[in-house]
Amino acid sequence: MRPIPTGEHVVVETTRGAVRGAWREGSAAFLGIPFAEPPFGDLRFQAPVRRAPWAGVRDALEYAPTPQRQALMEVTSIPEPSIPGEDVLAVNVFTPRPRPATAGETPLPVLVYVHGGGYVAGSPASPWYDGAAFSRDGVVTVTVSYRLGFEGFGWLPDAPVNRGVLDWVLALEWVREEITAFGGDPQRVTIAGQSAGGGAVMTLLTMPRARGLFTGAVSLSGVPSDIPLPTAQQTTAGIAARLGVSPDLAGFAGVAESDLLAAQGSRFPALEDPSADDLLAVLRAIGGGLPLGPVVDGDLHPWTVPEGLRAGAGAEVPLLVGSTRQEFGALAEANRHLFERSDGAELLERLGLEPAAARRFAAALPDHHPADVVGRYVSDVVFRRRVVDWLDLRQGAAPTWVYDFGWRSAVSGVAEHCLYVPFVFDLLEDPDVDRVAGPGAPQALADLVHGAHVGFVRDRDPGWPAYDERSRPVMQFDSESGVVVGGYASARALVPAG
Repeated sequence: MRPIPTGEHVVVETTRGAVRGAWREGSAAFLGIPFAEPPFGDLRFQAPVRRAPWAGVRDALEYAPTPQRQALMEVTSIPEPSIPGEDVLAVNVFTPRPRPATAGETPLPVLVYVHGGGYVAGSPASPWYDGAAFSRDGVVTVTVSYRLGFEGFGWLPDAPVNRGVLDWVLALEWVREEITAFGGDPQRVTIAGQSAGGGAVMTLLTMPRARGLFTGAVSLSGVPSDIPLPTAQQTTAGIAARLGVSPDLAGFAGVAESDLLAAQGSRFPALEDPSADDLLAVLRAIGGGLPLGPVVDGDLHPWTVPEGLRAGAGAEVPLLVGSTRQEFGALAEANRHLFERSDGAELLERLGLEPAAARRFAAALPDHHPADVVGRYVSDVVFRRRVVDWLDLRQGAAPTWVYDFGWRSAVSGVAEHCLYVPFVFDLLEDPDVDRVAGPGAPQALADLVHGAHVGFVRDRDPGWPAYDERSRPVMQFDSESGVVVGGYASARALVPAG
């Protein structure tokens, strides 16, 4: 993990105790501030417990241990280090003004960012989540940890369900109570996240328990899990059988963390020298939903995200939502030679699409390589059709702004999943960006994308009109300038609901 360059130290007093952060150029970073007790021992598989106060000044100069113990798989684009240790429930704060606002000053808007990783991986210690650029533009940024995989989301009959969701809520409560000391305004909090983090945003938006903890929401390629309770129970039974333990708290309490990770497993087969069938199997798995994540338990998470939106949940909260154009298209594009002689509609049928719908979908993408047809379909199923559904369900709600990130990586050749994260955080200089985007990613585009998010967080104005059914304005980030078009390019009508 690359160290953050620091200068002199700065101390902030919180209600839990004092923390020592480090000045950088124009802003300060406070890393690894615990908001909950370590969720191990008697607290394993329990609701998070608010961190007890400490005496003296606590160093906040290094990232805390991460709930992620191993990378999700080797296809992840975002650098996300795993840090060992038990004190995993922590926040990182990046601020240009590490003190309360004085008379005549306006407290700063706050961005709280939830990382992605399919609810089983991801790290708040990623250099791609550094808030320096947001600090430069007058925004306090907070990144949060939460329990992952079975530790955070596995169902047990005699333990709190949705423990990872409870971690999000407690972290937001920490922000409400403490962010004033870091120059932030607890009444101007925007939650944001990408992929599973974007799904977390939509879950929180529609969750009664989280109401009032934020006033704006940004969902980037959001994937809510909305796992039905019977499915979660079946997952627990399967993991318990693999471990040879009872499917309850007593059975799981004695399971070593490493054994639980192994039993939890990965649903993706290895792809070393894949055949077309191998690749299609992976794409089917990607489109088949997530095995672990927020469970629709009828209590904390009382309904699915669409059900909540339909009932008006979160209607008072402005929303910025977007995706990349070819989200999961990179895998098919990298193996396009496997499909040179294939028919796009036939490939979609092999992915499980009904024949007439497969023909309609392929016909909507004339002159596209079959690999692109397959990649677009999986991207629509997992990500893009959700955006259109949410727009329909939020009619009459607070303003919703939509964007479509279409700039193509020079490495993958597509506008893929995760590609726009360094543009949002305006850190194209990070060395890992070249690995994902290729050399010379346009800074002008980063200025535009980052500026849109700052505008939303600060002024509820990303720079183009809010969505409405008449003109349907969508910002397309295709070039260094961007263009507003009428309508979000999704084949939702061609993809069966479900």
